[in-house]
Amino acid sequence: MKERPIHAPMEQFPTINGELQVGGMPITQLAERVGQTPFYAYDRRLISERIQYLRDALPTALKLHYAIKANPMPAVVQHLATLVDGFDLASAGEMQTALDTTMAAEKISLAGPGKTDRELRQAIAATITINLESVTEMRRAVQIGMALGITPRVAIRVNPDYDLKSSGMKMGGGPKPFGVDAEQVPAMLQEMATMALEFRGFHLFWGSQNLNPEAIMEAHEKTLALALRLSNAAPQQPHHLNIGGGLGIPYFPGEKRLDLRPIGENLERLMATFSKSLPETTLITELGRFIVGEAGLYICRVIDIKESRGERFIVTDGGLHHHLAASGNFGQVIRKNYPVAIANRMDCTEHENVTIVGPLCTPLDLLASKMELPKVEVGDLVAIYQSGAYGLSASPEKFLSHPAASELLL
Repeated sequence: MKERPIHAPMEQFPTINGELQVGGMPITQLAERVGQTPFYAYDRRLISERIQYLRDALPTALKLHYAIKANPMPAVVQHLATLVDGFDLASAGEMQTALDTTMAAEKISLAGPGKTDRELRQAIAATITINLESVTEMRRAVQIGMALGITPRVAIRVNPDYDLKSSGMKMGGGPKPFGVDAEQVPAMLQEMATMALEFRGFHLFWGSQNLNPEAIMEAHEKTLALALRLSNAAPQQPHHLNIGGGLGIPYFPGEKRLDLRPIGENLERLMATFSKSLPETTLITELGRFIVGEAGLYICRVIDIKESRGERFIVTDGGLHHHLAASGNFGQVIRKNYPVAIANRMDCTEHENVTIVGPLCTPLDLLASKMELPKVEVGDLVAIYQSGAYGLSASPEKFLSHPAASELLL
């Protein structure tokens, strides 16, 4: 009989006396400190350790940027401002969060296929780099810069002529609303050379949530080769090349953590060759999920237990309105369970097969389907791992007008 795949071990949060610990505090005590459930808890130690792991595994010359969209909680962003080399933004709201930190404006960039004139004005006034996504956006930036008396800093977001194999979400290759098709970039650069713009470089983003080292290494090779070709048409040597991120974390049964060693070794070799042609160009990798994803837990409380035609349902005060991704409604084609634990019964040996649901009046409000978990009682705390990225800010918090979840960084 074929064994069912299991989740990768979730050992980043220790267990003491049968309770998960976050930031050195037992989960039941933490819930009392927060004063409510549900809540998200992020561990700054784990975030710092992940940055150190990246520093150790990747080339020293490669700059690390944090993509704020993964988790825009101000305390998280403030903490990362001391650890990373730059921020990448997807909105004016994230811009304000970034500018409230100590990160220098010249190390911040803004992307997004639908930037308004207001957002462009804010970015130009803040002197951050705008990743241009179309020729018309470039022309608008010039006009706004002239009106403000400021020369805009710009890079071109390139839609490459390849995609990232085994990617959870493809952001490049084929027709895409993101960036400028690679074959259109030379003409755009030629027009840019006549404009009052400060050309900074290229941003190539091909996909996300990839756990295949070979696919990532192949994408890196193609990215650097494409950047070299495009640089021949640039008005000057690019200041930087953002090679995107794409590094995944294990969410579902059968998935394993990504080994960065071969990726780092391959990048070291590629960068040595790249720097011979473009010695003044800095390479950047833009990471979000990989930095914060495993450092977060979503905690909710059991409020009811019921049987329905042979199936045991655990009803909690949390659900898809706070954690859309765990419900399976954020990019999953076939729903799979996130790693889940009964956070105050980690040493319980009596298990049962249960389905965990939230309080919403929809069958979509599903947090765990038919999982073997410790025997649950009303009042217990349910923990959903891998919740540090695309959690609260990626969820329909206003749906059905239930209370909001809180967030804290320990």
